Amino acid sequence: MSHFFADDGEKIHLHVSGNGTPPIVMLHGWTSSHQEWFPFLQDLNTHHRVWRWDARGHGGHALSQPTPPTVQRMARDLRNLLETYDLEEVVAVGHSMGALTLWQYIRDYGCDRLGKICLIDQSPKLVTAADWPHGVYGDFDEHRSSAFINELEQDFPEAVLRLGALGLNRRAREKYEANAKGWAKAREWLSQLPPKPLIACWQSLTEADYRDVLQQIHIPALLIYGGESNFYHSSTAHYVAARIPRALLHIYEGTDHSPHQWQRERFVRDLLTFIGG
Repeated sequence: MSHFFADDGEKIHLHVSGNGTPPIVMLHGWTSSHQEWFPFLQDLNTHHRVWRWDARGHGGHALSQPTPPTVQRMARDLRNLLETYDLEEVVAVGHSMGALTLWQYIRDYGCDRLGKICLIDQSPKLVTAADWPHGVYGDFDEHRSSAFINELEQDFPEAVLRLGALGLNRRAREKYEANAKGWAKAREWLSQLPPKPLIACWQSLTEADYRDVLQQIHIPALLIYGGESNFYHSSTAHYVAARIPRALLHIYEGTDHSPHQWQRERFVRDLLTFIGG
């Protein structure tokens, strides 16, 4: 594991592997870590230098600075990473929170240093409203969002699990109610994480609105969405695709909020084809 220091002095951990250009920077989801991308390294490392971080406040690393891990701060961390290692024409891959981080980066810095992006199963605005049905569940308004924050403060691991389990994916609900092995393992992982910075991170994600950013993305964008996402109806995927000028949309039928994990070979193939194309 390597690391770099952000401009506020925070130590950001990352793994670097493989060889080849363009470089790939992979940004994981909320409460996850660089390990999310491990299954794809064998194929990607053959062709590209791959950079995987543990985002600020994630990966079990305690914060050394008082700066909370907001999406705005993580976008600045990404800028620091690209500048520290002088990376250009980067293929940036963001899943869930990682996609939001990329949208914030583009709001703040444009597409500078980015060559292409891949966004995985995310909405540009999580909280729904009467005129915005494309957020979480299609029905996650300010009241539900506030109630979820309270749940996180009461029992962080279980609240995170329920967010994914009690959504739009029937299989996830069944596995959660049966306390299947995967859910038990996730509970154990979440129990080891300090909740306060992750709650602050989540609050920043729900306050964000990137709908105006989509049309500013002038580089090619690969969009991967789960056909049975825990959080989003297919209309969300089509909304995003219709507003990014050079978007290519793939919906992986039968997969949840992590379509890249359920159809790994297809994801690697689609990503490498997109980069090569």
